Amino acid sequence: MKRLIHIVIALLAAVCPAVAQTDTAATVVRPVLAAYTLEVGSSHLCDTYLTPLHYSGWQTALGYERMQAMRFDPERWIMRLGGRVQAGRALNPAHNAAMWHFDFSLGWDMMFRHRLGNGFTLAGGGTVGARVGALSLMRNSNNPVSARAAVTIGITGMAVWNGNLGRLPLTLAYRPTLPLTGVFFAPDYNELYYEIWLGNRSRLVHGAWPGNYFALDNLLTADLHFGATTLRLGYRLNVASTKANNLVTRDISHSLVIGITGEWISLRARSARTPDAKVISAMY
Repeated sequence: MKRLIHIVIALLAAVCPAVAQTDTAATVVRPVLAAYTLEVGSSHLCDTYLTPLHYSGWQTALGYERMQAMRFDPERWIMRLGGRVQAGRALNPAHNAAMWHFDFSLGWDMMFRHRLGNGFTLAGGGTVGARVGALSLMRNSNNPVSARAAVTIGITGMAVWNGNLGRLPLTLAYRPTLPLTGVFFAPDYNELYYEIWLGNRSRLVHGAWPGNYFALDNLLTADLHFGATTLRLGYRLNVASTKANNLVTRDISHSLVIGITGEWISLRARSARTPDAKVISAMY
């Protein structure tokens, strides 16, 4: 009986080799790239709702990023999800008044990529973002806080080079993001938040476009691959400004970025993965 079973298995393997190879070749693994970063740098703030003076100081941020190739076309489409929590303190020119600022932002990107060869990849697509935050200047008695809020849709891109620094694998990447439309919050000139709470809510929400809401985020990173763990070093330049109701805000920050990244694979229950499965990374 055992000999008969072995003969049947051998016959099936001889008749259906193409099917087995096709199933193996069609197996695609899409690892998730996760990055955890810390940013430290300088900030330059202006908010005419609080004060006409420019404030300068320090700022720090914690960030998380998740990237993965898409299931429907992993070679050409990638997804990115990111979030940042930022806080800082700035002083006026006389250094006798301090302004604290807090900010939380989320972004989701969908990009089409094209591999150019020699380790170079270009990608571009759309982005949806949300941002909330506040500036606090306790020196003001009537208007001590200025709130920030926006929901935007824009464009984003990515230029990547994968190569080696000597024997060390290296990934260089530049990623700009620019909102094009959306809505943002801005109170009326000299309007108290107490008045808004009482019911004066006209002219608070404004349509956003680059003429009245400009927010360009530039991120340059170098990922140094030390085995399974990757060290990320980088620089971020963020420029943001708004104009509405005769009020102007302007935020410019320069930050050094350091973090840890890595790729991990999530398998479904009882899913079959063969050793020769094709691995398609979102960035590496």
